[in-house]
Amino acid sequence: MQRRRTGTIAVVSALGMTAVLGGCGLTGDSDGVTLKLVAADYGDSKDNSSQKYWDELAKSYEAKNPDVQVDVSVYSWNDVDRKVREMVEAGEAPDMAQIGAYSDYADKDLLYRADDVLSIPVQADFVSQLAAAGQVNGVQYGLPFAASTRVLFYNKTLFDKAGVQPPKSWDDLAEAAEALKEKGVKYPYALPLGAEEAQAETMQWMLSGEGGYTDDVGTYSVDSPQNVTTFTWLRDELVGKGLTGPVAPGKLNRADAFAAFAAGDVGMLNGHPSLMKMASDKGVKYGMVTTPGIDGESKNTLGVSDWMTVFKKNGHQDEIGDFLDFVYSEENVLDFSREYDLLPVTTSASQTMSAAPEDENLKPFLDELLLSELYPVGKTSWAAVSADVKKRIGQAVATGASPKEVLGQIQATAMKAGSAE
Repeated sequence: MQRRRTGTIAVVSALGMTAVLGGCGLTGDSDGVTLKLVAADYGDSKDNSSQKYWDELAKSYEAKNPDVQVDVSVYSWNDVDRKVREMVEAGEAPDMAQIGAYSDYADKDLLYRADDVLSIPVQADFVSQLAAAGQVNGVQYGLPFAASTRVLFYNKTLFDKAGVQPPKSWDDLAEAAEALKEKGVKYPYALPLGAEEAQAETMQWMLSGEGGYTDDVGTYSVDSPQNVTTFTWLRDELVGKGLTGPVAPGKLNRADAFAAFAAGDVGMLNGHPSLMKMASDKGVKYGMVTTPGIDGESKNTLGVSDWMTVFKKNGHQDEIGDFLDFVYSEENVLDFSREYDLLPVTTSASQTMSAAPEDENLKPFLDELLLSELYPVGKTSWAAVSADVKKRIGQAVATGASPKEVLGQIQATAMKAGSAE
């Protein structure tokens, strides 16, 4: 296949699951080439570890390409980004790393560009929103690897007992939460603004209030009037009225909120596809609807992508490119997405999944992907901004707090970090 060449790729993670593959660099010897891949683990047990997925994929590729070996190492999401950073700092960058962020590596000119390694048809097959999110200054370095969107999950049994319907607007959500509270539901609406993934819940609410982390031209606007309105509403209409449960939002992590939903203790919360299996396994009858917005269904939803990055240090550009073309084939993208209840990152696989009866439960998320907005991951400042959101945003909805002041502090962090770009 025709392949364009020039220079750099990157990676960013947001889904929040579990594992990594891979070792250090590319090594060549008389028997061929060894490509080293580090990846994150999306499994929740040894039986469905991503190590198993990658080992089988590598074995299949090596059978057709005996001169190339693929050495895969998988780490949990708690460790994978740090492991790769340590390898890079030690001068032992892997050939490929499937991780959570790419822009800092791209900024240091450590990555191949997408068109350096991928064939034209494969690069063109990426879902447009995801491909755009992988760009720095108009050049794609981050290869989307796994995607997810968010919808509002609700407990059908609890809703029936409270006599309420799934909400379409913020007012609907608040009314439903009041009714759920009256029936003794522990978490009428679970609002996880704890450090684990506060940046996701924050952006979901910002988007539903017609705001976001950045404005239409990509400038940080964390303390915009829309965002201040959103967090003031959350403080006054949900948190202040005791509708978010016994744990302060700033102390509630996403994993704990999901576990509480699966235990039947949550009326509503924003969730991604992995929550479907968790809830089903515990016998929870749930429904899913578009995220409620300020005046009706939200016009935008949060999209999240994790990334494949390709490091230049070890060379072997052609071998890496050939392997990645195999990784991104429709069959392999579908296999991975179905194994871990994630959304395909390619248009061809998305179209197949949309029409397949076996994937019907993922269709609400697939529909949302085309309307989604992703984190500003192409900015090298995003890591600092995300960290500050995790640290501070819970304070914005605390009783007596000033959302404007807290959002202003995060905006100051954003402007300072952004000035270095």
